[in-house]
Amino acid sequence: MDGAELAGKIFYTWLTLVLGFILLPSAFGVSLGISEIYLKILVKTLEWATIRIEKGASKESVLKSSASVGIIQRDESPMEKGLSGLRGRDFELSDVFYFSKKGLEAIVEDEVTQRFSSEELVSWNLLTRTNVNFHYISLRLTTVWVLGVVVRYCVLLPLRVTLAFIGISLLVIGATLVGQLPDSSLKNRLSELVHLTCCRICVRALSGTIHYHNKQYRPQKGGICVANHTSPIDVLILTTDGCYAMVGQVHGGLMGIIQRAMVKACPHVWFERSEMKDRHLVTKRLKEHIADKKKLPILIFPEGTCINNTSVMMFKKGSFEIGGTIHPVAIKYNPQFGDAFWNSSKYNMVSYLLRVMTSWAIVCDVWYMPPMTREEGEDAVQFANRVKSAIAVQGGLTELPWDGGLKRAKVKDTFKEEQQKNYSKMIVGNGSLTSDLD
Repeated sequence: MDGAELAGKIFYTWLTLVLGFILLPSAFGVSLGISEIYLKILVKTLEWATIRIEKGASKESVLKSSASVGIIQRDESPMEKGLSGLRGRDFELSDVFYFSKKGLEAIVEDEVTQRFSSEELVSWNLLTRTNVNFHYISLRLTTVWVLGVVVRYCVLLPLRVTLAFIGISLLVIGATLVGQLPDSSLKNRLSELVHLTCCRICVRALSGTIHYHNKQYRPQKGGICVANHTSPIDVLILTTDGCYAMVGQVHGGLMGIIQRAMVKACPHVWFERSEMKDRHLVTKRLKEHIADKKKLPILIFPEGTCINNTSVMMFKKGSFEIGGTIHPVAIKYNPQFGDAFWNSSKYNMVSYLLRVMTSWAIVCDVWYMPPMTREEGEDAVQFANRVKSAIAVQGGLTELPWDGGLKRAKVKDTFKEEQQKNYSKMIVGNGSLTSDLD
């Protein structure tokens, strides 16, 4: 048997295993139990590693690794209480100390920028990207870590790349072919079939395990699905259980090819960058979409950027101005098996996908929530905040009022001016901040 024949047999065996045990079951939404067994073994291994770390690491290292809850103790009292006794009085130089304290707290540890970096883990999950020192604690732990590297890069990575290539190729080819059909119910059914099948294959390419809760509240046609945003794979996670009309900006490269193919088969709403700045044009196109109750629900991420797996930041009001029924969805990833957060300012898409595909797995929970509508006398901002609060509570996430745009932009002058106005009102004695807010 020569080398070419041996390579051919290995390739044939590899494709047979991929098709028989992974591709076909995932295409039909069936699980053979392989992922569950893999996760059970992984959990036992990580539990053993945690015990070895606790035995081998010094107390200082354990304290350092578990100090992710915060490094300073904040005084969360409002300005009025912090500057008690100043209302109706002139400015005093001692006021400077209060603002200096708040400024130093923000410099040492502010609650915004840390949401744009990966979530820290209390215990190591045998990935050097989460802690570069732990694998030197003992020889056993080092051996397990090396074995894990071999498994992730030599076994899982080729398998996942193969599945991703097949899934993306089928999506582009299938959507293009379906797009040639005339508009009809048959075309819609075939389009949903192509999207569901290919997204399920791509989720398997990430060793994804998704737990869906409250399926009776899944978004319905003619509605708007809004969810917190951690990663580009949020779309795959949700589309595995149902199809959506997506809203987003037109991209180039591979992403652009996928977008152009998808929009032929399904009424996705893609915008040029110049159109995205025209809020009225965006609103008009979205209203036209939800007016047709036969069209798929629109999927929107109102934060506008990826936030790490700990928080929900400000929802842009545009999604809540167009009317219709809002279907909130909360997504929470399990960081023990891999970090799904995309730090777009640090990693490009290829680097990010490489990090995800070399993680142990992607495990997450998805909670569908009861539909919500805008109440009488409620403006778009209040409605957006109410939906955001509901998602944060359901997903166990921290609710923050800050704009996710601070990831790349500075704080708006209007916010600074608001703080200055509040302080000036206290000085001139025009009433308390509490009464103004009421």
